[in-house]
Amino acid sequence: MCSICGIIDFKNKDNLNKDILLEMGKELSHRGPDQNGVFINDKVAFQHNRLAIMDLENGLQPMTRYFQGNEYTIIYNGEIYNTPELKSELESYGIEFKTNCDTEVVLYSYIVFKEECAEKLNGIFAFAVFDKNNNEVYIARDRFGIKPLFYTQVGTSLLFASEIKALLKHPKVNANLDKEGLWQLFYLAPMKISGTSVFKDIHEVKPAHFGIYKDNHFDLKQYWNLEAKEFVGTEKDAIENTRYLVTDAINRQLVSDAPLSTFLSGGLDSSIISSVASQKYKNEGNILGTYSFEYKGNKENFKNTIFQPQSDDEYARYLAHYLGTDHRILTADISDITSLLFDAVKYRDLPGMADIDSSLLYYCSKVKEHHTVALSGECADEIFGGYPWFYRKEMLERDFFPWIHDPHTRISLFDDTIVKRKEGYEFVKEVYKNSVNECSMLDSDNASMKQSRIATWLSTQYFMTSLLERKDRMSMASGVEVRVPFADHRILEYVFNVPWEYKFENGVEKSLLRNAMHDCLPDKILNRKKSPYPKTHNPQYEELVTKLLREKLKNPNSILANIIDSHALDNILQYENITWFGQLMSKPQLIAWLVQLDYWFDLYNINIL
Repeated sequence: MCSICGIIDFKNKDNLNKDILLEMGKELSHRGPDQNGVFINDKVAFQHNRLAIMDLENGLQPMTRYFQGNEYTIIYNGEIYNTPELKSELESYGIEFKTNCDTEVVLYSYIVFKEECAEKLNGIFAFAVFDKNNNEVYIARDRFGIKPLFYTQVGTSLLFASEIKALLKHPKVNANLDKEGLWQLFYLAPMKISGTSVFKDIHEVKPAHFGIYKDNHFDLKQYWNLEAKEFVGTEKDAIENTRYLVTDAINRQLVSDAPLSTFLSGGLDSSIISSVASQKYKNEGNILGTYSFEYKGNKENFKNTIFQPQSDDEYARYLAHYLGTDHRILTADISDITSLLFDAVKYRDLPGMADIDSSLLYYCSKVKEHHTVALSGECADEIFGGYPWFYRKEMLERDFFPWIHDPHTRISLFDDTIVKRKEGYEFVKEVYKNSVNECSMLDSDNASMKQSRIATWLSTQYFMTSLLERKDRMSMASGVEVRVPFADHRILEYVFNVPWEYKFENGVEKSLLRNAMHDCLPDKILNRKKSPYPKTHNPQYEELVTKLLREKLKNPNSILANIIDSHALDNILQYENITWFGQLMSKPQLIAWLVQLDYWFDLYNINIL
């Protein structure tokens, strides 16, 4: 993995300022600590930081190649999992490769296939190609937005970067927050609306989109979408096809020239990945490294909920022993996750998921001591129907995102003359309504299938992208590449059209996945109830972040102190601990999120318009 950033200006070469470009790149150096490079001419200025994963000796970027008299230069962040097939196809066009890295494969894919390039790729990616002869830049992002890419327009220049912080290093880009940005923060965060960044006039290249910048105009187009199709086959066919797709996705993502491991929680999804990976390693005479995450004090303080019915530690240890992996248990203290709340904001560019972010930031820093690449189990719940809103009808019958259990909790803490709650609520409801209407369906779908499609659509478009953003930023902060095998578009395309009855057989969530991979796991793991990423249950954590928040609110220069309703805050602090967002965000996380928000206002010099 890597970082990319650039300035494009076809009208005024003086705007291609190398010093500004280097400052932008410096902000992203954590994503690529191994090598860096620049490419500057009279049209574009590209900068790249490299985390070397494949072909460690080669692959320096920016990379330039010449073909049939034309010149092309790429900067690229990602991994392509169908590289062998693409390479063979490109060689049939007369391409001769100089390296074994996928950067060159992506570049030649653009050279040969032009606008159809992105849809040829199976992987995670964000890249830009300068096509000198056509005087244009092609920019593309993967189907699920696993690799980030943001852009903004400054006069005649288009700026783009892997993270927002790099764009803000340009002297003419400001951290402005308008009312829609506020509403996203207070109603949706850590989610955000696709194509936005929360910051005014800073946009993201939407997942599954490519764009061509030419003649001072950036034209974005969608190259992939999730389509409803009639399912053809039997339940046995669905099980066999799912098994093939999942196993193939995992095996494709085990290719690495850098040390590779898996995250193993003991839940179904990470256990499937670890089992398939472990077997492949054993066949090659190697032992797979695995990691599980714990918190000091959790054994004494764990309390189950419908979202987190069990603790992970027993199951992770059990499966690691069963598979014979080289297992490490990483344990975080509340002091670790509290102190890292601030770094988590810096790496995410936003207040995100509080200690759910900061703990992952801590764990990945420890993983980096032994491994550079890890496979993780995200996205199976969104694709196979693991969340309660897939099978609890009442959660989808509200006119709001089903994982936001109380949309008013957070925004009620702020001065309504500033946040305009009613107007904001109607805005977000309209976003939700439009999103539901975009979901592809068939006239022949029964009621349960329609509900399944809507739940899958919303989950993959919003909830999943937020979790993938978190995983990318917190892991790349330490130069760790985390791959997510379930986020293979072939799996989603297929499972989206499998009848809901196969996915929820006998009232068991993700039964299709369990049936497909049943011989990979012991019954203790195979039949385990879903449990999410672990969080701290230590009551001292809430005490610590509450103290932090009260101290920050004493600062007369604090933006937060000037917009928060102290009476409403006192009421929230006295409430019982209930989950208000997703599966993990409850009262301690809300308090910690406010601490992060205060820090973000100050660090980014936010200007509320």
